[in-house]
Amino acid sequence: MAVFAFSVAPLGAGESVADSVAAAVRIVRESGLPTRTTAMFTEIEGDWDEVMPVIQRATEAVGAGRHRVSLVLKGDIRPGYTGQLDAKVARVEERLADDGGTGHA
Repeated sequence: MAVFAFSVAPLGAGESVADSVAAAVRIVRESGLPTRTTAMFTEIEGDWDEVMPVIQRATEAVGAGRHRVSLVLKGDIRPGYTGQLDAKVARVEERLADDGGTGHA
């Protein structure tokens, strides 16, 4: 299992890429895999062989009718662990709660 964070955008598309990004996010959400979208990245969790085709389809959707696409991809590959999309954040939030949110123990 792994958590992947990726950002995909068309190059030379003008000031706003919201329509292209929405097409990519729609594909990711329709995959049925656990996902989260933030201002900068979309995260998706699953087996390598499940996730990579989804990222490929999302990238192809962004590039439809264009010649160039930018893709940034980061992965945390951790066999035997599931539910890490939420668990990783929960562990940090627990630490923050333990120290009053200051970051100091």
